Amino acid sequence: MSDIALGTGNSPDTTSSDSAKSWTLKDFLWACPQPILVLGFMILVANMVASDWIYRELFGAIMIVLPVPLCIFAERIWTKRKDWLLEPKEMAEDAFWLAFAGLLWVPLYSNFYETPISAGFKSFRDLAPLHINLAPTSVPGMLGGALLAALISSFIYYWLHRVQHESLFWWRMHATHHHITKMGCMRGDRTHPLEYASLMLGTPIALALLGASDGVMAVAGAFNIWNGVLNHSNLPLKSMPVYDWFFATAQQHHVHHAHERRQADSNYGCMIILWDRIFGTYCGDDEVGQIGAGKAVPLSLKDQLALSFYSDDRLKSL
Repeated sequence: MSDIALGTGNSPDTTSSDSAKSWTLKDFLWACPQPILVLGFMILVANMVASDWIYRELFGAIMIVLPVPLCIFAERIWTKRKDWLLEPKEMAEDAFWLAFAGLLWVPLYSNFYETPISAGFKSFRDLAPLHINLAPTSVPGMLGGALLAALISSFIYYWLHRVQHESLFWWRMHATHHHITKMGCMRGDRTHPLEYASLMLGTPIALALLGASDGVMAVAGAFNIWNGVLNHSNLPLKSMPVYDWFFATAQQHHVHHAHERRQADSNYGCMIILWDRIFGTYCGDDEVGQIGAGKAVPLSLKDQLALSFYSDDRLKSL
């Protein structure tokens, strides 16, 4: 990011390799929860849809709500860094961002309520020019459809995200998310409204163009929700070899939130890490130091919301 005070350093160190680590049993045990939860809930949702479970709406609501309180509880027991534990005021701010994201994204993945966003998405899906109908009915089919959508949308996301780090103009839309000084499971949705328009639409666009069925959307929703929560969590999660060549992990995403620019300008894939490995922006560092951007100090809610409209000089001074 030219002229943006994220820290010091040059391009990502792509020579850092996870395979060079000396693994212990503890490392292996902390590498298991993320693949089990992410893939496990995808399989569970796919089975629920395939069997037309009568309580699918109830389960869908539980799946959307469960990850955050579960991880908040886990963070207090298995804390990765005590200096990342959130104060009540910080949790209240995160709850605001979480509620905003829920109002925006839940309609895309559920039938609980209708909004202009969900109506527009369904209209776009029906009018998609590719005339593809990705509507498998089997569990493997829905899993495959969701992963195909994730692969396509993450390619779009990767390049948009990378541009936001390399251009000051686009950075201002993304900066709110990086001006956090602690990692926590509620922080994944601290995203400026303008960023939703510029970065976060890759998944719904991919789902719409592919003509994804409600079942595929539900499985994709499980994938995105659990990954988003876990990747920002204050838990000592490790990257599982092989799994972490394709799927993004918490350890990789913590690196992306580092204050040091060499680390922050890497691992752009928040759900799929494959494109970083292909395009040379992968960083396999085990640990990070300070988290945040600029001066690495917390911003007020007012600054977080107004950040995108500040002048270049003021943006760089924060």
